[in-house]
Amino acid sequence: MNLQSYNDQDLVKVYIAGNENGLQELLRRHKSKIYTSIYLLVKDQYLAEDIFQDTFIKVINTLRSGRYNEEGKFLPWVMRIAHNLVIDYFRKEKRTPIITSSDGMDVFNMLHFYDESAEEKMLRDQTHKDLKEMIHLLPDEQKEVLLMRHYADLSFKEIADLTDVSINTALGRMRYALSNLRKMLKTKEMTYKG
Repeated sequence: MNLQSYNDQDLVKVYIAGNENGLQELLRRHKSKIYTSIYLLVKDQYLAEDIFQDTFIKVINTLRSGRYNEEGKFLPWVMRIAHNLVIDYFRKEKRTPIITSSDGMDVFNMLHFYDESAEEKMLRDQTHKDLKEMIHLLPDEQKEVLLMRHYADLSFKEIADLTDVSINTALGRMRYALSNLRKMLKTKEMTYKG
């Protein structure tokens, strides 16, 4: 039986019926898209592979337990699982990804173009620390969009697809995130001046 002509939903049924080849074909079909979306977020090959494997362990457990009910939406469902595992990882690590430029340099380290004094370096380091702490204070949906847009460099369409919302919702969450960060920064500045 040639499984390449089957749609995702039929392959899920084939796998649930006991034929491992159903899952193999789904993996062959979607592996690079799922892995790439994880890698774009974590920017680490080994971590991306770990999260990819965890994703498929969850997929297999859900399919085997009979709890899968995403009629015809296999790929978005798997992407959501992968995406949630990435967010869980960042939450657990309490760290923000490194922002890198196109040539692989950490943007935070490129922010100074001249020899800064020890005082300026301390101030810059404190600002980065404050910003990372503020990002962690944002509501999860806002934090998620901000991380995906600025740290993983995903388009709003990709963010909307990954988070299963409209592009307008993703844009709105970004606006709120930036607005909230601005408010927090203002409050922080007042604390320093006071």
